Amino acid sequence: MTPPTGERPVTERLPAARRRQQLLDVALTVFGEQGLHPASMNDVAEAAGVTKPVLYQHFRSKRDLYREVLTDVGAHLLEAITTATTTAQSPHEQVELGFIAYFEWVERNQAAFRVLFGGGTRRDDEFAAQVAKVEGAIAEAIATLIDVPGLTPPQRRQLAHGLVGLAEGTSRLWIREGSEEPADDLARLVADMAWRGLRGVRGA
Repeated sequence: MTPPTGERPVTERLPAARRRQQLLDVALTVFGEQGLHPASMNDVAEAAGVTKPVLYQHFRSKRDLYREVLTDVGAHLLEAITTATTTAQSPHEQVELGFIAYFEWVERNQAAFRVLFGGGTRRDDEFAAQVAKVEGAIAEAIATLIDVPGLTPPQRRQLAHGLVGLAEGTSRLWIREGSEEPADDLARLVADMAWRGLRGVRGA
């Protein structure tokens, strides 16, 4: 039955966990399109088809919601990379599959990439620190894949952070220019450069 004009449709009742994830997904889209500061809790509630009280049942404030969105996005990106690299049969393939997973994730989740690495997030000290933790977790996972004899653990982590920065910086330009080059092609190009660079590294 169609509700009378002006009435809000009855919100579908979902289990708490599913409702929370739905709100996170919608908030990601809203923040990705509008940015951290312009977007409001009312915008998220309207986009999700719920009332503001329902939204506040799950998230105490916009900052709380944004914090949860960053955590959710970071976990998905890390999972995509680690899942892809576990299937590799060689160190070279690990590097390639890691970059492919990263760029394919960016291609499918451009709003998520903008939220995670956008200016609004970077200009907020708390959120910037949270993103740094995400980058650190990704770098820690990549560090274990760097197969260069003689490197110390800190040196592996430093190189891993460099690879994360390489992927992020390339993705920024790729998105800004319209993402016309296929994700796999760009990933293999960057991976080849990274691999050749790692091959030239000499440990102690």
